[in-house]
Amino acid sequence: MNWITDHKIPLGEWMEAFVDWLVGNASGFFDAIAISLEWLILGMTGVLQFFPPLAFTAMVAAIAWWLHRSWGLVIFSVVALLVIANLGYWVEMIETLVLVLMATFLSIVIGIPIGIVAAHHPRFHAGIRPIMDLMQTIPTFVYLIPTLILFGLGVVPGLISTIIFAIAAPIRLTALGISSVPEELLEAGKAFGASKRNLLLKVELPAAMPSIMAGVTQCIMLSLSMVVIAALVGADGLGKPVVRALNTVNISQGFEAGLAIVLLAILLDRLCKQPERVGSRL
Repeated sequence: MNWITDHKIPLGEWMEAFVDWLVGNASGFFDAIAISLEWLILGMTGVLQFFPPLAFTAMVAAIAWWLHRSWGLVIFSVVALLVIANLGYWVEMIETLVLVLMATFLSIVIGIPIGIVAAHHPRFHAGIRPIMDLMQTIPTFVYLIPTLILFGLGVVPGLISTIIFAIAAPIRLTALGISSVPEELLEAGKAFGASKRNLLLKVELPAAMPSIMAGVTQCIMLSLSMVVIAALVGADGLGKPVVRALNTVNISQGFEAGLAIVLLAILLDRLCKQPERVGSRL
């Protein structure tokens, strides 16, 4: 057994050399990404913070009614946001909301097309499956280190790490949804002369929409689970009071900030679920 331990594969050294090479040869590229993403996040945060809490709460309640026609969800939206404001975490909630929405949006924009390609190309799907497993199982602190080196301290490394952790959900569930489309629907579309593009847009995607929306919801929940991790590298939001409470053993602050995260998570989960059709209830 000694020869195994004496001839260690230098995986860590290779990874460190690769990151150093990226820093030395592509630092301008990563700086441009960091500046652009930070500008977008700060701009969106400023826009949402412009609205007073009551006005923002009214808008969220209106969105909840428009999407789901549920008085229960409207009441919960109002109560949840007012409780967060009462606890004194309104600004942090907005910052966390922007981070989650940005991470979810980028994960969807990147993940859904990859999921579509994976559903139509089994070899490609088999090739990216180990990568997705690695992204979701490797401890988040491991890839937090290179993102911190490449993008610097602040909200951007937290955002990139969140995307890495959450993007597998829309990829997997999009591929699953499209692969599960009944063959009869595809044959009917082909019989009517649908092209591959029309078959995707008018048959496969609508049929796979429940699975895709499940991927979006899961992506939001995974992004929220990274809030505290993102705070460790300088990202603003509800993760910061949790980290402060942990460092000072402040049970009160930790509970209140944790409750705010839970309320925001439940609210986003309920809002993003696919509305039930009336016919499905009968």
